Formats: sequence, C-alpha cells, structure tokens
Amino acid sequence: MELQNQTALVTGGGSGIGRATALALAREGAFVIVAGRSAGHLAETVAGIEAAGGRARAVPADLNDLDALRRLADGAGDVDILVNNAGVYPFMPTPKQDLESFMRVFDTNVRGPFFLTAALAPRMGAKGSGSIVNVSSVAALQGIPDAAAYGATKAALDALTRSWAAEFGGRGVRVNSVAPGNTRTENVVKALGAEMFEEWGRTGNPLGRLGRPEEVAEAILFLASPRSSYITGVTLPVDGGYVARG
Repeated sequence: MELQNQTALVTGGGSGIGRATALALAREGAFVIVAGRSAGHLAETVAGIEAAGGRARAVPADLNDLDALRRLADGAGDVDILVNNAGVYPFMPTPKQDLESFMRVFDTNVRGPFFLTAALAPRMGAKGSGSIVNVSSVAALQGIPDAAAYGATKAALDALTRSWAAEFGGRGVRVNSVAPGNTRTENVVKALGAEMFEEWGRTGNPLGRLGRPEEVAEAILFLASPRSSYITGVTLPVDGGYVARG
C-alpha cells in the first residue's frame, strides 16, 4: 500500500469520478475525506471504502460557499493529497447562458479549487511534500459546442495547475491535472442527455467507447502517488484518444 499513513481530501466524492478516486486512494492505504453537497451520497462512498477495509470520513459542504471551504480546510487538518474534483456542467448555447449559471460554474469549478488549494498547499509545503490533482476536462483542450463557459473554467484550472506547480514546487508540492473525455457518470449523462452521450461514446474517440470513472481514478492515483514523483505541472488526458484527433 503506497499511500499508507497519508490523508487525502477528495471534493465531489459522492459519485462518479470522485467516488472512484476515493475508493482507489483508500485501497492504497490513504485515509480519505470525501466532501460534497449530498450527505447521502458521501455516506455511500464511505460505506464502500469501509466495506473494502479502508478508512474514510464524510464532510458535507457546499463548495460554492467560501466559509464552508474554510471550515472544510480547517477540519481536514494535515492533508497529503488534495483532489479538486467537484464540478458542474451547465452545457448550453452561449446566447442562452444567464449570469446566474455562468457565475455558478466559475464559482464551483475555479473559485472552489483556488481557495481550497490556497488553504492547503502551504501546509503541504511546510512539511516538504504533497500532491494536488485537479480534475479538468477535454473541453479545456478542444472546442466543444455549447460548452463555452464550462470549457473556460477547465482551461482556467489547467492554468492554475501550471502556476501552482511553479509556485509550490520548491517546497515539495506537486500539482497536476487530468482531463477526462466522455466518461460515464450520472451527472454528465444528465447534463448532456443519454442519446447524445451514447453517440459520443460510439464516435467521439479512437477507442470507440465511453470511459469509466475507475479509469480516470487510476490516472489520478498515479499522479497522487510516489510513482509520479518527477511529474508536475502537466495535464494528462484520459480520453480514449479524443484530443489526438485534433
């Protein structure tokens, strides 16, 4: 178990990629704190971890609320691994994007990770080690219709990844991101519609299938672990070759 005696904080840990990541980190020995809005979903994640012999704690929190973010950071204590996974997906044509939904996607996808990292990265640096993994998207790397605001937030997260890698690297903190492609999660299927999503799975990448949350989680585990000790500041697509098509 390569993450024995380490503590990981995973936001958006109640479902999809977040849940799969929490399970993967716990499997390698980490104590995992899962945060998100749904106490019920978080409890299911914790139950799954404990059933497999791992250790975890759920912290319900609205990551759009800066006070809640500060309480989460303070309560998490000495964190070795941070996975900024929580995100929203307001896919819609640009002319129909209202200010409320525009601000919500930036608050969740950019402001939340920014201030959580601002609170936790210095603590990692003080002890000389730590790993932060941001969950981006191929929407940051390729133009996707009706995803302008969403793609902009993920491009911002990739820029933060590089900036933080430069800022905190001298103190032993690595910062990377993963860019999932079409991954079968309940929230994304709901946002895009089942028919469109299945079509993307068949035609949207060279492998000709949808990704699984567990496949993204394995990439996050790699970037969080000592196996990637000389990797920082990169965005790793986990997309079945989607961005390879250009």
